[in-house]
Amino acid sequence: MVPIAAIAAAAVVTAILAVTLRRYHAEYGMLLSLLAGVGILAALLAVLPDVLAEVTALLDAARLPGKYAVILFKALGVCWLAQFAADSCRDAGESALASKVELAGKTAVLLLSLPLFSDVAAAALELAGG
Repeated sequence: MVPIAAIAAAAVVTAILAVTLRRYHAEYGMLLSLLAGVGILAALLAVLPDVLAEVTALLDAARLPGKYAVILFKALGVCWLAQFAADSCRDAGESALASKVELAGKTAVLLLSLPLFSDVAAAALELAGG
């Protein structure tokens, strides 16, 4: 399970320290926030094997191909990376750049999902008799 209480506590303490640091050295405050974000992502990645095993078991039980799990996890990775980069840009005061990163992330997820959409459309046509 994700140690959410520890992550939340570390995030709050880091935020307080970063705000304090920014008064004197803005670059150090941002660096501290960035390092905390990387640490939180590392904590989340530590539980990823458990999640992967559970999703794989669910897909096996539903008799769905493993490629759907690959699409799901690639899309999740893109979402996490894009959100992390966008939030870091916002912390640096670059909200326009953050919006572009989010748009790129959404586009990447759409491109990753195209094979899934193709399979769904083929299944719908097959059910419709076409």
